Amino acid sequence: MKKTVIGIIAHVDSGKTTLSEAMLYLSGKIRKVGRVDHGDAFLDTDMIEKYRGITVFSKPAEFEYKNTSFTLLDTPGHVDFSAETERALQVLDLAVLVISGTDGVQSHTQTLWRLLKRYNVPTFVFVNKMDLDGADKTFVMNSLEGRLGSGFVDFCRMKSEVAEDCALFDENIMNEFLESGSMSDKILSDAVAHRKVFPCFFGSALKSQGIEKFMNAIAELAPCVYDSGTFGAKVYKISEDGGSRLTFMKITGGCLKVRDLVDYTSADGESFSEKVSRIRIYSGAKYRNADKAETGVVCAVEGLTKTYAGQGFGFEQDSAKPLLEPVLTYRVEPVFDLDMHTLLSYFRVLENEDPQLHVDWNEQLGEIHVSIMGEVQLEILKSIFKRRFDIDIDFGEGSIAYKETIEKTVYGYGHYEPLRHYAEVHLKLEPLERGKGLRFATECSEDTLDKNWQRLILTHLQEKKYLGVLTGSPITDMKITLVSGRAHLKHTEGGDFRQATYRAVRQGLRNAKSVLLEPYYSFTLEVPQQNVGRAITDIQNMGGVFSQPEVSGEFSVIKGSAPVAEMRGYQSQVISYTKGVGKLICTSDGYRECHNTEVVLEEYGYDPDRDLENTADSVFCSHGAGYNVKWNEVPDKLHIPPEDKRRQVSQPQTYARAEDFVRRAVSDKELMEIFERTYGKIERDKYYAMRRPEKSVKSASKLKQIYSGVEYLLVDGYNIIFSWDELKKAANESLDLARSMLVNRLCNYQGYKQCELILVFDAYKVKEQERVVENYHNISIVYTKEAETADTYIERTAHKLSREHKVRVATSDGMEQVIIMGSGAFRMSAQELHEDVIRVEKEIREYISNMK
Repeated sequence: MKKTVIGIIAHVDSGKTTLSEAMLYLSGKIRKVGRVDHGDAFLDTDMIEKYRGITVFSKPAEFEYKNTSFTLLDTPGHVDFSAETERALQVLDLAVLVISGTDGVQSHTQTLWRLLKRYNVPTFVFVNKMDLDGADKTFVMNSLEGRLGSGFVDFCRMKSEVAEDCALFDENIMNEFLESGSMSDKILSDAVAHRKVFPCFFGSALKSQGIEKFMNAIAELAPCVYDSGTFGAKVYKISEDGGSRLTFMKITGGCLKVRDLVDYTSADGESFSEKVSRIRIYSGAKYRNADKAETGVVCAVEGLTKTYAGQGFGFEQDSAKPLLEPVLTYRVEPVFDLDMHTLLSYFRVLENEDPQLHVDWNEQLGEIHVSIMGEVQLEILKSIFKRRFDIDIDFGEGSIAYKETIEKTVYGYGHYEPLRHYAEVHLKLEPLERGKGLRFATECSEDTLDKNWQRLILTHLQEKKYLGVLTGSPITDMKITLVSGRAHLKHTEGGDFRQATYRAVRQGLRNAKSVLLEPYYSFTLEVPQQNVGRAITDIQNMGGVFSQPEVSGEFSVIKGSAPVAEMRGYQSQVISYTKGVGKLICTSDGYRECHNTEVVLEEYGYDPDRDLENTADSVFCSHGAGYNVKWNEVPDKLHIPPEDKRRQVSQPQTYARAEDFVRRAVSDKELMEIFERTYGKIERDKYYAMRRPEKSVKSASKLKQIYSGVEYLLVDGYNIIFSWDELKKAANESLDLARSMLVNRLCNYQGYKQCELILVFDAYKVKEQERVVENYHNISIVYTKEAETADTYIERTAHKLSREHKVRVATSDGMEQVIIMGSGAFRMSAQELHEDVIRVEKEIREYISNMK
């Protein structure tokens, strides 16, 4: 029997739960159709839902119809609980979007459509309430196409007409239709599964009109769940029932049995291996115990203590960050004296069940703050606390949940070195488009910092909610990349990198030009035509934008967006000046730059220097003791050169060095041949091309002379060849070719750097002979003698030369680097040499280009 999971989603008051009741009744699952307003709906099982007449929690129900086993998820329609809906979408095989035949597409409908598109859920549309006066099929279809896009097809017509319309949106259907004049269920099902066609049906759920035809189509066209044989599951909800912690999940592959061990990682990064103690299969308020749950089954599992919504098991990956976020923040106020830490623990339980219930603990003020979607959610929270914990709570006046981002790319540095501890972290902070959230990556070479330390830093980047420096609000829309770091072989511990990472993020924010963001509402305002002028003036005063008002009978409909801070409480004003007939519907519309930043900053009065829990300062060590260094002085004391300074090259100095190299290349015929193989043939007179420009400014600064002799660079040839991707690829074809490429590039590099460059290769052509030293243009190439490795030669030579000369050794051999440091030489990884060679070649090309 085919298995599929379907979800019913809709704007509030569209008849979503009524449609669910009608489908369950037609399938024979229930004997009586319940009603929301009567408080006896099969899926509205919670007392809060019965009392308020709205769906607050998503709940499953099993039923069979036309040889198909369905699991139906009824989701909340109210905007305040849309996060619950978003979580449920992640486990759906098919969604049913319910539209009111009298209202058409609403603001929240557009939000739901964005979610369906984001999670790539195939969708049917059921247009409800077609029995009411004012319901218009043409109006609804135009509304769907105009506000949601293309692909919507009216399936309540003749098959030939349906096939002809579907052919417009899918090439396979078109080919079949042109050949046979019809389309098969299979090819239509494929088009539905790939979101190319969205079948639309019309009827009345309350009167069971159009339900049978609608369900027949779902049974025929719904995607089928196939078992991959490998275990996988997706968690979409955490709940509590009778003291048992329940992890609601959909099995997406394989099978889960009672007493199976499940290995997973908690949200805090801790590994767990826990046994499944019980599996429940829910239908409404009732459930049955099962020994196993197979592919396509939605179940609730007991025994897992640290799971979270959006978590993936087996081959399933964790879900991306939710699209919908809370926009209002409230302070929790217990009605009676109560230990705040105890209260906080209860809120953490609810936050675990609903990740979008953001709970913050202000240690300095001893206050709990929660971020929510809307004020209706506050009343639900009060009811939940009373019922589950027997505690009465209240909330102070709400505030706006601001966020912060940055305007331009900056670098942040963190150093943590109290006695017997050591870690240094360099980060790059880049702004992203609005709504992208936080992204984390690494560009750090493993030659610079081991991979295990890099993974740890990325973990620390993701584990903390970082606060901005304008108002102390969370940061967003940024990509934070690890670019460099350093550990100590003996003194570095995991916690050291946590401190260095936290400080690096904060130090970068202090360096940046921060931008304050505020949440916006997308609104639909319906007022009598005589009140349009007042409405438009209000919206303009609120800093909102809107489209041309649409006339609908005696009313005008205004659609637009405005800051949440200005729209709060406007509903009561609308009711007042329209004498109770006006209607305002608001939905979250993301974050944009704050329209009154200076006012908000003055109200907050946030001082980042006084926020000691989020310091940007670093800790360095001197004379056996750690000492604090202010954030703006940190770059001058780093043990690794700061990225922003290391990557800056003075143009006059660059031109002078590049010009000097080119002049010397011109004077050496053989070197010029190498030069032209690298940079291309110079068509004009070479001496004229290399003539110093009249406006060239020679740098007056000189490098500080530390050593009496010239600088040496020793290069481990084969180590470099097999570390550079382009040389490694060439070596697969011909080792001679790779050697030749390296030699030519190093000739140009030496000419620019003016150092003594010695390129060392292990003996490959010398047998029972002494080592061979060749002078190739401006570099020395050493082929070691038999039984002598390049490492041995480099170590001995470096030790000898470093007494009077500055010596650098380019290799990624870890052991060799340690020995080199002990001999007084400077180490240079293969990646660092590669970057420097590329930089030199780039500067030379830029000089040549400017001379033309």
